[in-house]
Amino acid sequence: MPGRRWCAVVAGLVVVLGACTSTGSSAASGSSGSTTSDKATATTRKPGPTTTVPDATPPDPARPYTVHVPPGYSAAKPAPLVVMLHGYGATGAVEDKYLNLNAATDAHGMLYVYLDGTVDRTGKQFWNATDACCDLGHTGVDDSTYIDAVIHATESKYAVDKHRVFVVGHSNGGFMSYRMACDHADEVAGIVSLEAATFADVTRCKPSEPVSVLEVHGTGDKTISYDGGAIAGNKYPSATETQAAWVDLDRCRPTPGPPRPPIDIEQGAVPATVNAFDDCLDGSAVELWTQPDGPHIPIWSATFDDQILAFLMAHPKPAGPQPS
Repeated sequence: MPGRRWCAVVAGLVVVLGACTSTGSSAASGSSGSTTSDKATATTRKPGPTTTVPDATPPDPARPYTVHVPPGYSAAKPAPLVVMLHGYGATGAVEDKYLNLNAATDAHGMLYVYLDGTVDRTGKQFWNATDACCDLGHTGVDDSTYIDAVIHATESKYAVDKHRVFVVGHSNGGFMSYRMACDHADEVAGIVSLEAATFADVTRCKPSEPVSVLEVHGTGDKTISYDGGAIAGNKYPSATETQAAWVDLDRCRPTPGPPRPPIDIEQGAVPATVNAFDDCLDGSAVELWTQPDGPHIPIWSATFDDQILAFLMAHPKPAGPQPS
């Protein structure tokens, strides 16, 4: 565990040195009906160079985004792509510091993109994701189309392995990762959702093909409850209901695979349990990692990033014609 931790508090995005406490606490606790992403941890891993996408032809000139390019990248060898989506009230840069995906994506030779939502009437950035989260002001902003355009723009500038386009999101970003899986299954091979849920109305999710799904959720999450709840009166399903919905959508065998040993995903915590459905259409899989007493903003273990990326890399789109 690092001796010093940086915590970014979303209330004003104030960066505080040493403000983190032990596992199970957060730098700024979210209240019921909101989602947050507001803690950044230090790291000893060294990421590769980062380049910011030029503003000449972005999908939306008002919404620039950042691309992290792994060392050794070559246009002659298409690289997997990970798109990271921040939580409610955070930014791509704050979430990047929290999740610290740079070093792990470097190790897997992955292009890594992070971007920002739009600002709501309370001054917080959000994604218009599912029927529960989080367009609380009813702006109707089409984030699904915007993120898809960012993926296409990245593919136009870099050699992207179209079999391995992935989305990782925390909280509101996790809800948005499910929206991307529902709307753009022809492009997105897999998602990792941290402390979030899929659509409450499953009929609103109509993926054109299977998408591998990993939900990581703590039973002690007081912001997005493991057992389901509501945001501003809009219901969201539990973690187990979310998994069940995708087991059905991915046409998995209705019984889980062989039991797996618990895994360490949080610092100083008991291992998380793994419930895996790995016999799904086109080689897809649906997993739920349950962290006992885990909070909404965990202090992840040193190997967590590698573990979630390994799940994604193990579940590419099958060989065959890919979207242009």
